[in-house]
Amino acid sequence: MFIEIKPNSSVPIYLQLAQQLIEGMARGELKPGDSLPSVRSFAADLGMNMHTVNKAYHLLEEKDFIQIVPKSGVIVRPKGMEKATQLQQQLLAEQIRPLLAEGMVLQLSEEEMVVMVRELVQHIKEG
Repeated sequence: MFIEIKPNSSVPIYLQLAQQLIEGMARGELKPGDSLPSVRSFAADLGMNMHTVNKAYHLLEEKDFIQIVPKSGVIVRPKGMEKATQLQQQLLAEQIRPLLAEGMVLQLSEEEMVVMVRELVQHIKEG
């Protein structure tokens, strides 16, 4: 899996890393039970601070996408992900809402935004 960090992005580096790992899971490049590199080795491979990788890993652990096993490593959730709960759907909707409102302010139609979402889903699937 290729990780591309954009240092000049307004998105924090730890969040870029976490988002790219999530996309890898969505595409099936990272499968349930797969091991992820240790914080130290991943940071060295990516040329970033260990604390940045650690922050990304802890965010993914909070979302229950990975398990951090002390002194053993980091693994993609071994049993795989179950369908989103009502709470998870609600949290995603809360994150999406401001973006939809911004699109509306920019005079994008509902159909244009639906097409955009479909294209993004397809892009994530294709890598």
